[in-house]
Amino acid sequence: MRSVGLSPSPLWHSHWDPLSVGTCDRYTAVPRAVPSPAARSLVTATQLPRKNTKRVPSFRKLLRTSQIKLDNKLKNKQFKQKSAAKKYRKEQKKLREAVRDAIASKPFPLEVYKKKQIAEKREEEEEDDALPLDMMDEDDLKLMEDLAQKASFLTRDLSSNEPVHVKKRKHESVIDKYEKVPRRMQSEPEKELIHLLPIKDKGGIIPQTMEKPVSNVAQDEEEDTEEMEEAEDFSAEPLPVLTPEEMAAQRRQKLQERKMHIAALASAILSEPDNNIKKLKELRAMLMEQDPNVAVIVRKLVMVSLMEIFKDIAPSYKIRPLTEAEKATKVKKETQKLREFEEGLVSQYKFYLENLEQTIKDWKQRKLKKSNVISLKAYKGLAEIAVKCLCELLVALPHFNFHNNIIVLIVPLMNDASKMISQLCVEAVKKLFKQDKLGYASLGVVKVISGLVRGRNYDVRPEVLKVFLHLRIKEVELQKDSEDIAPKKKFMTYKEKRKNLSRMQRKWKKAEEKLERELLEAEASESKEKKLKLHTETLNIVFVTYFRILKKAQKSPLLPAVLEGLAKFAHLINVEFFDDLLIVLHSLIASGGLSYRESLHCILSAFHILSGQGDVLNIDPMKFYTHLYKTLFSLHAGRTNDDMGIVLQCLDVMFAKRRKQVSQQRALAFLKRLSTLTLHVLPNSSVGILATNRVLMQIFPKMDLLLDNESQGSGVYLPELEEPEHCNAQNTALWELHLLQRHYHPIVQKFAAHLIVGAPTEGSGALSLDLSQRPATELFEAYSMREMTFNPPVASVTPRRKDTFLPTDSFIDEELNKRLQQHISETVVHKPLDFAKHLKESSLS
Repeated sequence: MRSVGLSPSPLWHSHWDPLSVGTCDRYTAVPRAVPSPAARSLVTATQLPRKNTKRVPSFRKLLRTSQIKLDNKLKNKQFKQKSAAKKYRKEQKKLREAVRDAIASKPFPLEVYKKKQIAEKREEEEEDDALPLDMMDEDDLKLMEDLAQKASFLTRDLSSNEPVHVKKRKHESVIDKYEKVPRRMQSEPEKELIHLLPIKDKGGIIPQTMEKPVSNVAQDEEEDTEEMEEAEDFSAEPLPVLTPEEMAAQRRQKLQERKMHIAALASAILSEPDNNIKKLKELRAMLMEQDPNVAVIVRKLVMVSLMEIFKDIAPSYKIRPLTEAEKATKVKKETQKLREFEEGLVSQYKFYLENLEQTIKDWKQRKLKKSNVISLKAYKGLAEIAVKCLCELLVALPHFNFHNNIIVLIVPLMNDASKMISQLCVEAVKKLFKQDKLGYASLGVVKVISGLVRGRNYDVRPEVLKVFLHLRIKEVELQKDSEDIAPKKKFMTYKEKRKNLSRMQRKWKKAEEKLERELLEAEASESKEKKLKLHTETLNIVFVTYFRILKKAQKSPLLPAVLEGLAKFAHLINVEFFDDLLIVLHSLIASGGLSYRESLHCILSAFHILSGQGDVLNIDPMKFYTHLYKTLFSLHAGRTNDDMGIVLQCLDVMFAKRRKQVSQQRALAFLKRLSTLTLHVLPNSSVGILATNRVLMQIFPKMDLLLDNESQGSGVYLPELEEPEHCNAQNTALWELHLLQRHYHPIVQKFAAHLIVGAPTEGSGALSLDLSQRPATELFEAYSMREMTFNPPVASVTPRRKDTFLPTDSFIDEELNKRLQQHISETVVHKPLDFAKHLKESSLS
């Protein structure tokens, strides 16, 4: 099937999908030169441009035809057309020159033909077929007389089947060619002829012409004036003018009719998709609604309706093109019907996607077609609806045809200047990553994103790279390990069967095992090896993108997203790259060009590397501990409060998972600095830090010495020192906990009271289960104050009854009270002011 008025887009011929093939282009006709009246008399009706009887190629033929072959065919055809047009122009030029010379010169005597036998034979046939003159009409006799006056009628051999203008031959002389040029008398007036249908007899084809009747100019002018007067009378009649209310009512009526038509078509398609697949074309044709009053709304409704229809009727498998052997094979009616349905569904789905793509391109390029009825301003709304439909199809039909083509269209829109469109595409890709269990769709999206970042020279939005954080590779790998640990189904060997079973039992056992294998194959959607291969390839592309940015674009705004991604997937990196990667991360921190959040991501990435496969490496990350200790006081109750979640993750990896590699002095220094930090941050951050301090006091048993006022060694605590190993933290105390016991947040009070008694796991000083079993990062998010509300809410206080209060009750001195009462009781009489008196005095002065 072909879409009416739509040119196919090159996007859908991508190498992603085997069904993404192009359609044939329309061939443009070569313009023909108009011959002169003298030459026009020799042109027969057989030389008129014949109709193109070539059949339109079917969709299946297009599926078998590659784009390169179509391009080559088109180039060859265009070259042939140009050559034919060039040759035709040369012929016409020579013909015009010959006619001009023949008119200017005197007429030559008629040619005496050498071939007498042919002439005699022709005369005999004409005598047999000729009619008596008395049986011919006067018009026929007049026509024969007119034709007899023509030299071309007499000089041409009518028995030959050759056309008037034969091709150039080598054996023809100049005189022969000149003799074949039509002649006419110099005194004969030039007449315009009309070509009629030719007559075919035994001798060949006889052309038929007649003179064009000369119209009376005066009569034509009168007719024209009459027509003009009629048109003026018609235009003088006033057209009905509609009021705004009538126009609105008419628009509502049209819109209601279109809605009912869309609903009827959609219902018919959903009720019987096999029988009503042709109605998809009728519904898709409404995307070209031309009524300017309802065009925008109707097109939006049709886009959304088609999207929902395709989501419902699309099968759960990919439709592939049929092979030649399958087409040649005879099948049942039901199978043939299913094939036709699948073919029509794929074709209409392809054209629908092309329409959506063209809508977005027209809006991007600010282009409007001449016959379009929609303004540029309305095109933005159409483009947004088209993007929404593509995003829904991207998430809902990852298994169906042209999914990779949708990816190629959606991924560049993630970097679009419009924030709404960019956000729509980013959320759609995130949903696709979260629900993709196999890995095919994720791999396709990651490939296109990597190419986009590299093609734009790393000048893309950070949100484009942050979608990598939603890949399900880590979860699938964990599920894979659990599947490997689980016991597998074992079947008996041949020797065991021969030893333990009889012949009949072996036969039954063989049938049972065959059935069980088939059931296992049906349950398994994809093999574990294939999943692992897809995930490995996806991760390789992700890491290549990250490493390119670390190497070539360290000052790019993409660096935080890269460091965050490395922190999540660092445990899956090959061990060979660990040493180089740690050097790069440390150089980034030492350069001083990173923000506080970026440096935290560097530290988190380094410790994720060392906590996974890097455990076997002999690397001391003391410089990363020092950098975190030095920059902890950069956190406060302002905007850096949100970075506390990254700090808590770093502390968990640095101390809880590497407890054997951490010295006691380092742990004491971090415990004291974190306790001081709780006084400068918001309550949710204080809760997270206190939960981390609780873990430190339980992991390192000698931490309780900070709860004692007596010093434990030589030296004085140096809180400003940036080296945690040499700040003498053992000689200080956690006096901050006494202040936190009077904190306004009840959870902070509970944690402070719990730590003061040594963080016991049981007893009166122990925490409740909901606080003790939750990690620090979860507590930080749970008690967040982003919505400007207290969590837990503050209990309401009942207002007290207001007592009566007199102004003199606050004074205790009796003498002072007496004087006040006396002053209040005295009445001061104010005399009225005489403004007239003052006015007279001022005038006299």
